[in-house]
Amino acid sequence: MEDVLEVYKRPYDAEHPLVCMDESSKQQTLEVRKPLPMEPGKAERFDTEYERNGVSNIFMFFEPLEGRRIVNVTNQRTAIDWANQIRELVDIHYPDAPRITLVMDNLNTYVGGSLYKAFEPQEARRILDRLEIHYTPKHGSWLNMAEIELSILSRQCLDRRIPNQIALNKEVQAWAKARNTHASPMEWRFTTEDARIKLKKLYPTIKV
Repeated sequence: MEDVLEVYKRPYDAEHPLVCMDESSKQQTLEVRKPLPMEPGKAERFDTEYERNGVSNIFMFFEPLEGRRIVNVTNQRTAIDWANQIRELVDIHYPDAPRITLVMDNLNTYVGGSLYKAFEPQEARRILDRLEIHYTPKHGSWLNMAEIELSILSRQCLDRRIPNQIALNKEVQAWAKARNTHASPMEWRFTTEDARIKLKKLYPTIKV
């Protein structure tokens, strides 16, 4: 926990950007009956019944000090998918950054080994050399600022029926563009000193 909190205290550095990464999923649904249109004094109405139309995965990369979001919709969330997302992060979104500080949850696919599953060893090593990885602790995903952004995405964009992945990607990209344009950087205020007071029970008791 303190490791991540100390990372969040670092000043902005364009050559060593801080990026938080997380993922979520969205079930796509089709209407089985035509919705009733709006009328004076009545909102558009939908039948409670719907048809499942698959599930898509959403990768969120969030640079809190710049207020920048990169969101990608994929079919799956396998180790290979994650590896491809990381290579895109390094080569396309931050090609000039010698090193990227990456904060993410401690999942079994979020490891260097996933890069070696996806790419030749020299390519996997090249990507890893561009990363400084910090993991949130078990049950500590609330420390990941990308999780906060996914929650905002869910409330502002995904709290309705979306029929297919094409429509989902279109909506998600429009949300990200608008939020990148208008939203300010995220200010993290919970510090190591706060943790030692408010979360004292999580620390081991040392008997002197």
